Amino acid sequence: MSRKSSRSQKTSPAARITAAIIEKLETGTKPWVQPWRGLPVSRPLRHCGTPYRGINTFWLWMVAEAGGFQSPYWMTYRQCAALGGQVRKGEKSTIAIFYKTYSKEIESNEDNDPESETRRVLKSYAVFNAVQCDNLPQRYSPKTEVQENEPEGREEALDRFFVSVGAKIREYGSAAYYEPVLDRITMPPAHLFESYDHYYSTLAHECSHWTGHGSRLDRNLKSRFRSAAYAAEELVAELSSAILGAELGLPVSHLDNHASYIASWLKLLKNDDRAMLAAAARAEDAASLLLELGDHKTALADKAGESFAEAA
Repeated sequence: MSRKSSRSQKTSPAARITAAIIEKLETGTKPWVQPWRGLPVSRPLRHCGTPYRGINTFWLWMVAEAGGFQSPYWMTYRQCAALGGQVRKGEKSTIAIFYKTYSKEIESNEDNDPESETRRVLKSYAVFNAVQCDNLPQRYSPKTEVQENEPEGREEALDRFFVSVGAKIREYGSAAYYEPVLDRITMPPAHLFESYDHYYSTLAHECSHWTGHGSRLDRNLKSRFRSAAYAAEELVAELSSAILGAELGLPVSHLDNHASYIASWLKLLKNDDRAMLAAAARAEDAASLLLELGDHKTALADKAGESFAEAA
């Protein structure tokens, strides 16, 4: 294959960004909206403090959310070095984009004399978040003015239930997700949520994904975004968390927050009329495993005792 043909088949920056955003939207996540609060809000900033504009704003927000980066600053490798810093070994860059303007001579339709035409081409360059770098000046460090207000609705019985499930859970960043390779759930700190209801609902959803690990119920957790298998797994986790909600007395209001999953689920269900039955069965297995591991009867008894004590 020639260099020219190879270059023409390379994914363009616009296509890469668009595909990533579509993946988020099709899995029910709006990259620019988060259900938790407390983190300082800022547009992504260049190393000099100038805000990024246009699609770079939303793209770098999304990358920061996925990576748990809390600094708004982004910079190239050379810019980091010029500031006295060093990108840590193993850190992966992302892209920022810009338009490069140039002039091209074209033939005139009238007298065949060449004319100059201004054209724009989309270019990209590699950037790192300041969190990925060491030894930068203090101003590039993430701000620590995170709200520590305790959300309402914390219940010790539910805390004990989720601890007793035995899943490896870490509090980090501002994104909730399950990593099958590491067999680990990542949750934002509870104080970033509007309420503990939302925290518990989100945790139930991620724990439901956790049940699909090869050492437990062995579901397909390796599918890429936008695939039917991925939509099916998200449906299993959502149905499982609904069952857990019914068993543990969790509110179901979080289901409305996942309404944007419906489009991908509709496509799945229209293509396979047995998909809902299969998802429901797998969700039942997932919820049953979590309820068994978490000893939900004890949790419910404790919860009922707490409610009785409050009433008294």
